[in-house]
Amino acid sequence: MKTWLTAAVLTATAALAQAQGTDPLKTAVAAEHRSVGNVARDAWRHPYETLGFFGIKPTDTVVELAPGGGWYTEILAPYLREQGQLYAADGGSLRFKAKMDSMAVFGKVRITSFDPAKGLLDIAPPGSADAVLTFRNVHNWMAAGKAQDVFNAAFKALKSGGTLGVEEHRLPASREQDAKAPTGYVHEATVIGFAEAAGFRLAGRSEVNANPRDTADHPDGVWTLPPTYALKDKDRAKYQAIGESDRMTLKFVKP
Repeated sequence: MKTWLTAAVLTATAALAQAQGTDPLKTAVAAEHRSVGNVARDAWRHPYETLGFFGIKPTDTVVELAPGGGWYTEILAPYLREQGQLYAADGGSLRFKAKMDSMAVFGKVRITSFDPAKGLLDIAPPGSADAVLTFRNVHNWMAAGKAQDVFNAAFKALKSGGTLGVEEHRLPASREQDAKAPTGYVHEATVIGFAEAAGFRLAGRSEVNANPRDTADHPDGVWTLPPTYALKDKDRAKYQAIGESDRMTLKFVKP
């Protein structure tokens, strides 16, 4: 009962917001179904500004690559529910599937098989998507030697004129880039190279997710920082003061 009521409230709220001229993306970010822990990360992840920079509209068909625990899915699902479509390109996570089944607000999310290591890259029907989005995932695909395959799959799924939005932990240009990105940090030039090789053109950069306090040279890589705290309590206050990683936010377009 509660989950269906939540969905009904969200739908009614979205309709009221539209009627009153309120920004529906702000409504989705402020939705009550979002977990408390996820909302606490908004100060570092800037979802409203990030999705706004990518130009995501409520009528869009959007593919979210490797949604993990569904941090962005909690926002995209209600935002796209009434007029758009969200594809969650997931690797078969039972936890993510359970989350999608837990509330009616996720009822229209289509889960597609996405496992680059196994060659599962049919993230959405070819030429169907207005946008493909990825948040802090490129280093994982580099570690598997499959990053170029993923960028190629994104290009295939998008319509002409569609957007690829990439947020990734940023390695300073002065540092050497390991091809496997073991620290989790990646050069902007490396990401741009993958995108351009797939056929995209760079359409814009945003510093909305920049963090100048992040030196990108931590003992356990990016996972030393919050929210992971790989070192547990060791120097926790130091890393808490730094905050989440310095991140590039790049927008590409399929010609």
